[in-house]
Amino acid sequence: MNKITHVLGNALGFVATAALLAACAEEGPVAPASQSSLQTKVAEAAATIEQAEAVATLQRVTARYHDLDVALQDTFVLLHECEVRPGEGPVGMVYVNFNRLLDGVIDPSSPDALVYEPAGPSGRPTLVAAEFAMPYALWTDAEPPTFLGAEFQREDEFGVYGLHVWIWRNNPNGLFEEANPRISCGEA
Repeated sequence: MNKITHVLGNALGFVATAALLAACAEEGPVAPASQSSLQTKVAEAAATIEQAEAVATLQRVTARYHDLDVALQDTFVLLHECEVRPGEGPVGMVYVNFNRLLDGVIDPSSPDALVYEPAGPSGRPTLVAAEFAMPYALWTDAEPPTFLGAEFQREDEFGVYGLHVWIWRNNPNGLFEEANPRISCGEA
């Protein structure tokens, strides 16, 4: 059983239990604080399920891009070489699909960019993350876009809001953090 299946199973079990408890709560008196706590736990479980589903979708649609040649054939182009952001750490090499970027849509089945770690022992770059991006010109809200509650980061050098999703390399700082200490840009 893979990690996502395990998380989904646990979350679904929790939601089912919470729903049963909520149904029983309607039968008898329950303190308002208990109902509020239960509602919070149900909402948290639903968010966990939504995140697991989005990660599973991203992994499914990007799995073929472990082969960089396939990404290049699908019109992903190198945006920048491996980058280390001061104060944040390594970000990786970013390949962007401009058709997806310019559609103004945030969709887990169609990420705007792919993040690779430069060639390692295999001699080939390693796919480590997907990225969503929204050009400033296409975003009319005052606040940056969000995805699953994570706020996109301003990337003024590219004129976009961006959000990395570390679906192929665990990031100890968090799934949506910009940099990942577990990747290397080859610096000594």
